[in-house]
Amino acid sequence: MTFYDRSMVRGHIERRLRSIGAQLRSLRDDLTVSEEQMRRFSDEAEDARLRALVSETPLADREFRDADRHAERLRRHRQRVSEKIAELEAEQDALLDRLTAS
Repeated sequence: MTFYDRSMVRGHIERRLRSIGAQLRSLRDDLTVSEEQMRRFSDEAEDARLRALVSETPLADREFRDADRHAERLRRHRQRVSEKIAELEAEQDALLDRLTAS
């Protein structure tokens, strides 16, 4: 591989690392917000569950189901964001290995 080819590969790796870094920052911010919202909605779902148990009304039961569904959606979103962060971190590690090997 010529110097020019190595330079191009290095430039491509560095650009990809910068892109991954920006994505990771954004996803970590999203994860922080998601965790805060998930805690809040999980607490609300638990409160609604207790109200539904005590009142035994269809309205209270529906409010619990709605709150629980919302909390579950947030848990799934948080899981997807965590998985994407792990994927990007693995790609970042591989790129750093390639960069230091060249």
